[in-house]
Amino acid sequence: MSEYLRPTAFIDSDSTEVIAYAHSKANENMTDREKVVALYNAVRDDIMYDPYHIILSPDAISGGQTLKRKSGYCIEKSLLLAACGRVFGIPSRLGFSIVQNHISSEKFVKMLRSDKFVFHGYNEFLLDGQWVKCTPAFNKALCDRFGTAPLEFDGVHDSIFQEFSPDGKQYMKYLHEYGQFDDLPYDLFVSELKVHYPHLFDENGVMVQKLND
Repeated sequence: MSEYLRPTAFIDSDSTEVIAYAHSKANENMTDREKVVALYNAVRDDIMYDPYHIILSPDAISGGQTLKRKSGYCIEKSLLLAACGRVFGIPSRLGFSIVQNHISSEKFVKMLRSDKFVFHGYNEFLLDGQWVKCTPAFNKALCDRFGTAPLEFDGVHDSIFQEFSPDGKQYMKYLHEYGQFDDLPYDLFVSELKVHYPHLFDENGVMVQKLND
C-alpha cells in the first residue's frame, strides 16, 4: 500500500505548493471521504480543462506544475488530485482508458483525426476499504458550455461517466482500460499517443508544439 502514499516526480505530494493547496481545501477535522470530495470539487473547478496543450516533457508534468498553470488536460488534473489525496495520507492511484464521444469540440476531434481519446486519466481513492473512481477533468464552466451537468462525486459511488447530454445524446463511452497505476506510466503514455495519433509527431518523434494551430 505504501506505493499509493509516496510522493513521486509526477505525483508530487511533497511539494510545498501542493501541500498548501490541499490544506486550503480540506482539513484534519474531516473524514477521509469528506476530504476527497472537497479535493475533487476543488481540482475539478479550480483547474481549467485544456486538451490543446499536451506537454510531453517529463520535467514539466506534475501535480504542482498543473497547480501553477491553473489549467491542464485530464492526466495533469488527475496528478494534482492524487497528490492532494496523498498529502492527507489517503491511498491514491491513477487509472487510464481509451474513451469515445468525449465532451469536446469539433475542432478537437478534427485535430486528433479521431473520436477516440487515448490515455484518458482518472483517479481512484481507497475509502473504507474500497477503491472508488472519479474523474476531475471537466470543470463546471466547460460543462455549462456543452449544456451538461458537471460530474458530482460523493466518495461512495464511482463517478467517471459523463455519459449523456440532457437531450439523451451519448457523450462518453469507455472502450479500453489500461489498468491502475501508482504513478504516471510515462513511457506507455507517450508510446500510445504515437500509435494512435502519429500525425501529431514529426519525423523525429517530437510532438508538434502548437496543437491548436
